[in-house]
Amino acid sequence: MGADSANGTLHSETTSAATYANALGAIAITADGSAFELNGDNVSYRFHVDNTTGDLLSDHFGASVTGDIPTEIPDTVNGWVNTIGRVRREFPDQGRGDFRKPAVRIRQSEGYTVSDLQYQSHTVKHGKPELPGLPATFGTEDEVSTLIVHLYDNYSSVAADLSYSIFPKYNAIVRSASITNQGEANITVESLASISVDFPYENLDMISLRGDWAREAHRERRKVEYGTQGFESSVGYSSHLHNPFLAIMDPASTESSGEVWGFSLVYSGSFSIDVEKGSQGLTRALVGLNPSQLSWSLGPGETLTSPECVAVYSDSGIGGMSRSLHRLYRKNLIKSKFAMADRPALLNSWEGLGSTYNESTIYELAKESADLGIKMFVLDDGWFGDKYPRVSDDAGLGDWVPNPRRFPDGLAHTVNSITALKAANTSTNLRFGLWFEPEMVNPNSTLYHEHPEWAVHAGKYPRTETRNQLVLNVALPEVQEFIIDAVSNILNSANISYVKWDNNRGIHEMPSPSTDHEYMLGMYHVFDALTTRFPDVLWEGCASGGGRFDPGVLQYFPQIWTSDDTDAVERITIQMGTSLAYPPSAMGAHLSAVPNQQTGRTLPVDFRGHVAMMGGSFGLELDPADIPADDKAALPALIELAEKVNPIILTGDMYRLNLPEESNWPAVQFLSEDGKQAINPNINHAAPWVKLQGLDPKATYSVDGNATYSGSVLMKIGLQFPIATDYGSKVVFFEKQ
Repeated sequence: MGADSANGTLHSETTSAATYANALGAIAITADGSAFELNGDNVSYRFHVDNTTGDLLSDHFGASVTGDIPTEIPDTVNGWVNTIGRVRREFPDQGRGDFRKPAVRIRQSEGYTVSDLQYQSHTVKHGKPELPGLPATFGTEDEVSTLIVHLYDNYSSVAADLSYSIFPKYNAIVRSASITNQGEANITVESLASISVDFPYENLDMISLRGDWAREAHRERRKVEYGTQGFESSVGYSSHLHNPFLAIMDPASTESSGEVWGFSLVYSGSFSIDVEKGSQGLTRALVGLNPSQLSWSLGPGETLTSPECVAVYSDSGIGGMSRSLHRLYRKNLIKSKFAMADRPALLNSWEGLGSTYNESTIYELAKESADLGIKMFVLDDGWFGDKYPRVSDDAGLGDWVPNPRRFPDGLAHTVNSITALKAANTSTNLRFGLWFEPEMVNPNSTLYHEHPEWAVHAGKYPRTETRNQLVLNVALPEVQEFIIDAVSNILNSANISYVKWDNNRGIHEMPSPSTDHEYMLGMYHVFDALTTRFPDVLWEGCASGGGRFDPGVLQYFPQIWTSDDTDAVERITIQMGTSLAYPPSAMGAHLSAVPNQQTGRTLPVDFRGHVAMMGGSFGLELDPADIPADDKAALPALIELAEKVNPIILTGDMYRLNLPEESNWPAVQFLSEDGKQAINPNINHAAPWVKLQGLDPKATYSVDGNATYSGSVLMKIGLQFPIATDYGSKVVFFEKQ
């Protein structure tokens, strides 16, 4: 902010000319101090300064436009709603007559919650700055540029910076907000939204993702009614219950047509999303931190920065919105070198052996895995604990040392034996992975006995256990360093190339509302330290399945276990719902034994395999020794097929052709990045005509190397896929000629 900002003088400062063109020649940002434009390939985001009030007013967020925008005609002011409550605002504060939900609420040192944040200046930057302590999208100067608008409240000496980054290629606007106390007394930030958008349309629909354990990411579409329709997480994490994602759309929009706006919060903690249709018919969407778990105190000179929210615009339906998010997240959010490569087919020991095993049974399971063609063996829960061995879920968490009774020759000896095995018909050595749950502690552990104060607790209130465990307070620096050292010691002790990082309960009895955000900042420090220290380890996130499937985790972990429900029928709904915001490359999806442990359902092995290979990390959750001979015989071919389709899943575009909630024959299509290959895992109950999407209408495509058809025929007429039985399925390859 300029030196004279505190006295209310308007001025601007930029790192380049007012009109900023990226390296490709496109005008990404235009900023003249009173009007601002962010332009992508097919999106425009425009707002201006009200010269009378200093407020930022929205003009347009949608399809690309050029030239002047007609001035909105204000309603005649009658009744209780003044002008400030009838206009579209960029960063609505509280207490001055806008009775809609605010984007920011600050309790001043005197106790009142009135704010008056006015435009002071702006800065345009090449590329995109990092957010302090938070995960964030990134990009080169060719990919992204950033506008920072500086606001100031002359009455309270509070400053706010709004950061807008434009990724033109993805039609994505990324926004975050920061509040700085420039006064002499403490203030409290009680609510802070990362983004606030006021839509001028009276009729809109919204989509959210709801669920619970083992039924995550169920799509919920509803009409936006007058009043507030919101959802949130208050469990300390992004949660199974609601995902930090929102879509707003024209009521006529479908998967393949119509206007859609998607909002995805890059955060892993408690959040709040509100959609409010006000008395004037305007609709406000707010996405940010959960006010019930904030109350963030700022002393003089201190700053609170919100997580960023990614907002994308699509005029090609819900699918277009999803594909923009997928591309952005694969290339400009996930930092791992495995973001789009090298996801070996794996076997996880949990559903096969649970925590009942020893060194020899684990070796035998790994050998069976290698004989099937599996490339990675993952040892799940139960390998750790000395004085309090992890033989059930009531002991051991926190004591990250190998169980000497299960591994009398040491964990490294077992790992060396397993990694000496060769995957069938290859010269590839089996890789080894290990399960951790480092944010948790059992009361039956050496760690808890030595440091009970490290567990999250609220004074004398009882410490409520869930799954016989408590949550370590990762907000504490000493806990952060303990986790980093404990995990590092194990990874340095043996040839471990994969980590499954689990989390199996929400946070209870927080000592203060601000603990949740403090915890997240600590957790991100831990993630950053470990993934930087061990870049060659493939990290997978997990929280009782998809309880923390969010963009914040994806910054560090390129894949997340999508759900503990491995039933293939249930997984279709879960995986398609998850794909609204998240790339299939990020989904862990495994073929499990039947009857399924969660549902008791028995399904054909091909069907289970085809559903599982829709995720970027294909694997098995079973003991090969216990499955029927026919199923076992089919597994090598399914693993080979999964490895064939995996590169397209990791880098290509997904089209949801038929939704499970709307059709008895759900189908998806994956189109390679270069447009030359397409895969259609079609999961049916009948023989429907399935129309493809995204092909070149003038090109011809071979179907499984046989018949050829034009792209226009495949998209306008489609193909039939005869299915002889219930729960039949088919994977079809299309090759551009």
